[in-house]
Amino acid sequence: MADKADRHILYEKSVQCVEAEIDFVDETFKRKRNRLPRLLREDFCGTMNTSCEWVRRRKNNIACSVDIDPEVLEWGRKHKIAKLNEHQKNRIHIINGDVLTAKTEPVDAILAMNFSYWTFRERPVMLKYFRRIHRSLAADGILFLDAFGGYEACQELEEQTKYNGFTYIWDQESYNPITGHYKCNIHFKFRDGSKMKNAFTYTWRLWSLPELTELLTEAGFTSTIYWEGADKNGEGNGIFEPATTGTADAGWIAYIVALK
Repeated sequence: MADKADRHILYEKSVQCVEAEIDFVDETFKRKRNRLPRLLREDFCGTMNTSCEWVRRRKNNIACSVDIDPEVLEWGRKHKIAKLNEHQKNRIHIINGDVLTAKTEPVDAILAMNFSYWTFRERPVMLKYFRRIHRSLAADGILFLDAFGGYEACQELEEQTKYNGFTYIWDQESYNPITGHYKCNIHFKFRDGSKMKNAFTYTWRLWSLPELTELLTEAGFTSTIYWEGADKNGEGNGIFEPATTGTADAGWIAYIVALK
């Protein structure tokens, strides 16, 4: 089963919920700017799953998809963009390039989700990225980021989550508390006992929210943390609200909304 499986499809099933992500972008932008965004740039876009949802959402929405990996962009062209109608296809612009140097027209919203921007492990490089984003936004544009943490985030551990037909394994392989450098992997396990090891590998820095918000302020943004609420069992409920106080949980997820 592992030999026949597609790692990108497994990732989308286990990690992404682009509908909820775009709901959050739309609702938050409307609340902050009293209008809906139209021009979106998806940094580290991967398979362009979010960009495809964006152009499906409204017939005047335009997406710019930026990623440095030509293989994943080609997969997205064949498996995601190919399923769009012609009008939707014409409203996605693909850039195979570095988000630090990619040039796009000013956009309403820029997304860097799934912690992808943590690939920038040194402070000067992260600041350069945020400053670049600030210049790439329209006058009332908003940057949307996500982040995670908690006292289990810096532990070397594995977490398993069962899905229909496979098990998703999040592997925090190594963490250096001196530098914050962090190596994580995603594996998939199947009912027949086969495994897809290291389907994805990330060499990140485990950034804290204060570090990120201070860098955003230095880059010219005003940022707000949107903290995830909890259900009656203490698990995340998928509802994110502005917060200045979080809880010292084993694990948490938050959005960072940075206004130009």
